[in-house]
Amino acid sequence: MRPRHIGLLVGGAFAIVLTLVGFTALVKSRQSTPAGQVVTGVASIGGPFTLTRSDGKAVTERDFLGKPTAIFFGFTFCPEVCPTTLYELSGLIKELGPEAEKMNFVFVSVDWGRDGPKEMASYLSAFDGRIQGLSGTEAEIETVTKAYRVYYKRVPVEGGDYTIDHTASVYLMDGKGQFIGTLAYGEARDTMLEKLKRLVAGA
Repeated sequence: MRPRHIGLLVGGAFAIVLTLVGFTALVKSRQSTPAGQVVTGVASIGGPFTLTRSDGKAVTERDFLGKPTAIFFGFTFCPEVCPTTLYELSGLIKELGPEAEKMNFVFVSVDWGRDGPKEMASYLSAFDGRIQGLSGTEAEIETVTKAYRVYYKRVPVEGGDYTIDHTASVYLMDGKGQFIGTLAYGEARDTMLEKLKRLVAGA
């Protein structure tokens, strides 16, 4: 099993494939991603789910209503996209200052085979403590990824292990659980910060 990489690797490349049917982004660890824009007017994104928080408590989508939410899907063995995104998100939370308390920040693992509450708690200890880690069974992850139209796929690697290709964008939801837009991987920091400020201001 490969070691976890929580350091930042700013090189490398990724691609996002946006489909007309639901805003799905196919990200491969060895490809390149352009910066994205806020996406509106697409098919419904978001819906009911039940997952387990890193403290072992079961949560549903209702636990995040009342505040806007930034939700990102990845996995703890991710070599580049996830640690980079979570590091950037931690920085944005700091820059928001007191306004950050008016939002939820969530990291959902799509690696139901290796990531549980303990693994999520350990991994997220390297980032801002306000980022909540969620994990679940295969069926639970299938439910939430379908609701959010998230792409993920196991890809075998040497030695019998696997990596996971997955959507790279951070989803932005309003306090009612409605999809507002995204923070795209590689997007300008100032642009991402402005989107979060607008999201909070509209809460």
